[in-house]
Amino acid sequence: MTDQSPQPTFLGNPIELCIVTRSYQRTIRSLAGLGIGPWRIYTCSPDNTTAQTFQGRPSSFTIKFCFASLPPSNITYEVIQPVSGPNIFQSFLDEKGEGLHHVAYDCNNIPMEDRRKGFAERGWQCTQSGTWCVGGMNSFAFFEKSGAETCFETIVFEEGWDWPEPEEWYPPQTKKEGEEQRVADSSSMTDGK
Repeated sequence: MTDQSPQPTFLGNPIELCIVTRSYQRTIRSLAGLGIGPWRIYTCSPDNTTAQTFQGRPSSFTIKFCFASLPPSNITYEVIQPVSGPNIFQSFLDEKGEGLHHVAYDCNNIPMEDRRKGFAERGWQCTQSGTWCVGGMNSFAFFEKSGAETCFETIVFEEGWDWPEPEEWYPPQTKKEGEEQRVADSSSMTDGK
């Protein structure tokens, strides 16, 4: 008799679903209407992200990215709007339009170098990567394979990493009485985009 219990996969556990859009404001407003949120909004740019690559070469890019947790699961929703520089998100918009772009996995928490090696051994090419240096170190890498018609991301969070205060919240958030107040400038969220 053979063991029928599920075996761990190289990808490990899913941790994030990402939608790429031309307007992060429009998309997160729509998702908030389904009860997904609140949304943390950040900018990933050469100013706060090191080791940026695109298609295996050094490349400067800027994106807006927004995150919302979905308790009680460990899944995070992400919405990305490309801003500038060569990046896989703009390529996706140009080729396919808006929609679900990738799923991120924890790769069983092995080191990033082992993750890169594991994807390469399976024929997957690293198409975008970097290290976001806000709230600690957060290294990310995206992998694609010709004919697979999908993209996977893997993320390594430095020990002790926590969500930094976002540039903006949607909907605007206010902390409880006695704490510092955080209210996002929501004027950009009401521009009708």
